Amino acid sequence: MFNKASLLFLVALAIGAAASPAAAPVVAREVTVALRNRANLTTSDGVFDKAKILRATDKTINKHRQNLLNLKNNKGADALPKGADLSPRQNPPGWKRQAEPLTDQDGGRDWTGPVSVGTPGQQFLINFDTGSADLWIPSSACKDYACGFKSTFKVSNSVTAVKKSETFSIEYADGTEISGPTYTDDVTIAGIQVTKQWFSAVTTMSDNFATDPADGILGLAFPAISQLNQSPWFITAHTEKKIKKNQFGFFLSTSGSELYLGGTDTAKYKGSLEFHSIDQSYGYWLVPGAGVKVGSTTAFSGFGTIIDSGTTLMYASFDEAIEVYAQIPGAQIFDYFDGLFSYPCTAQPKISFNWGGKDWVVSSANFNLGKTAKGSTQCVGALIGLGIVGPNLWLLGDAFMQNVYTAFDFDKEAVGFGALA
Repeated sequence: MFNKASLLFLVALAIGAAASPAAAPVVAREVTVALRNRANLTTSDGVFDKAKILRATDKTINKHRQNLLNLKNNKGADALPKGADLSPRQNPPGWKRQAEPLTDQDGGRDWTGPVSVGTPGQQFLINFDTGSADLWIPSSACKDYACGFKSTFKVSNSVTAVKKSETFSIEYADGTEISGPTYTDDVTIAGIQVTKQWFSAVTTMSDNFATDPADGILGLAFPAISQLNQSPWFITAHTEKKIKKNQFGFFLSTSGSELYLGGTDTAKYKGSLEFHSIDQSYGYWLVPGAGVKVGSTTAFSGFGTIIDSGTTLMYASFDEAIEVYAQIPGAQIFDYFDGLFSYPCTAQPKISFNWGGKDWVVSSANFNLGKTAKGSTQCVGALIGLGIVGPNLWLLGDAFMQNVYTAFDFDKEAVGFGALA
């Protein structure tokens, strides 16, 4: 069954180059981050956990709607993907999401690790997200219910914090929001400290964040989708020559997972990486020209793929998802509104993606979210039929990324895939 994990940092540093003799030395580093698996979207009796999956979907919809609003504000309406819909998702009458119990400790669906903000540093558990571009954490001034479950930032305790005039706000389909003032301050990850990093210390946080194991989010995408219209932390780190190489890599697995900052970990993949140029005009790690196969049959081709560590599953438009499931004998629509499909559990379909090179296969374990009900012979697939960013643009989250080593290279403006070692 498909496992979703969180990341906990264990750091090993390798010293790189130094700055010119005339200045204080600047150490460029490569950072290896060990990750631990903790989450599961399948219940103990083998049934898919619909509440968690729908919450993950809601979170993805909200994030990418805000990204598109940010892109419009930063670059103008002409910069939006053709057919992008910025309106909130319209739910049917009587619709209600089931809340997850606060005692559920395996519900984490984010790749998280510790981040230090301010001087002296205040510690936070942060979701590292290649599908967004801002850093936000809870403020000690937040009195909302969800903030009571988080580490919070006390601005007055940091001697390097500088308040800015801009405000930060994400609005959700149910009318709630996350919002607060913005600052610049020192932000440190695994010993790599950047200065004057823009972020928000939010004072308003909706209740649905209470069960999220992360305190906040650190985006690893491009400034075009930054609500603050500022450089994300990784870009700042490279500009300040704190990162040895303008590249980072993800190895996501049920064990031994890691995030590598400043390059890639060659011990985690075999052979060379297959790099593909991105179209970063939308602010995403978007690889165009993709095709998807079921077995040896191409089900759909010519679409763009956003590689997103902050998304749990995989998303295409409903009509595009149908093209994939139509190649699986016995597949059927399970939940039209939420874009869920089922297929015979015994089928173990071989789903793969191709960008003009190798076929990168999604394992049957990562594709299978669990049975539709206890005793059922039908299982729910990890490809969801909801077009979130725009027509012909798919989101490939951790259900895909756990099958490959993934490198993100700012200099090449490319994403690379490698066969797992």
